[in-house]
Amino acid sequence: MVDKRRKKQQFLPLYAVFPLLSCVAVNSLVYFGTEALTGNWKHYDLTLPVDRAIPLVPGATVIYLGCYIFWIINYILIARQGEEHCFRFVTADMLSRIVSGIIFILLPTTNVRPVLAGDDIFVKLLGMIYSIDEPTRLFPSIHCLVSWFCYIGIRGRENIPKAYRAFSCIFALLVCVSTQLTKQHYIIDAFGGISIAELTYWLAFHTQAYRGPKRVFDWLYRGIFNRQGKISRKEGEA
Repeated sequence: MVDKRRKKQQFLPLYAVFPLLSCVAVNSLVYFGTEALTGNWKHYDLTLPVDRAIPLVPGATVIYLGCYIFWIINYILIARQGEEHCFRFVTADMLSRIVSGIIFILLPTTNVRPVLAGDDIFVKLLGMIYSIDEPTRLFPSIHCLVSWFCYIGIRGRENIPKAYRAFSCIFALLVCVSTQLTKQHYIIDAFGGISIAELTYWLAFHTQAYRGPKRVFDWLYRGIFNRQGKISRKEGEA
């Protein structure tokens, strides 16, 4: 009991190390792997008339880039909610990327970015984003998907201040808005990201799908951390 409490009180509990690393690995594999596969395929533009009416606001780049800090903080916060919650959440996260990857392959999407005018810091930042991030893999929006996960992962968690839960919801929505104002995504991409997040989260928390990944994470935990503990004890006895 004491050991479990100590693990949970750590900034990043040991049980969460492999699950969170798996989130990063699966996300990278899907995002970059599907681009390598579909790079030369025909891509579809899902732009709607309402998208053309939304203005370009380079200043929204601050939120678009700042969300990476939000992601790190909230994913760690979610992982600290207990082992089962962590494993279920990570299962939802990985399922969402698998679903997204299938869509990226079956329906490769793109858009036409606007010509940037001006030389202020926000325009330069947005230009940098345009230069390193191809206008592909747009539907669903991974930015919106991950940001929404940051909210629903702590939604209803009474041990987290209500004010921070409200902030997470608002900031997640602001990230979705920023994808529109920077013309990185269009409305259908944002709704797609949020919908897939909600669907996979529901599946992970209402089924036993998390047990498979949990067995893998438990095996890795025993193989790495228990082995290190044995080595440390032997060194202490020497």
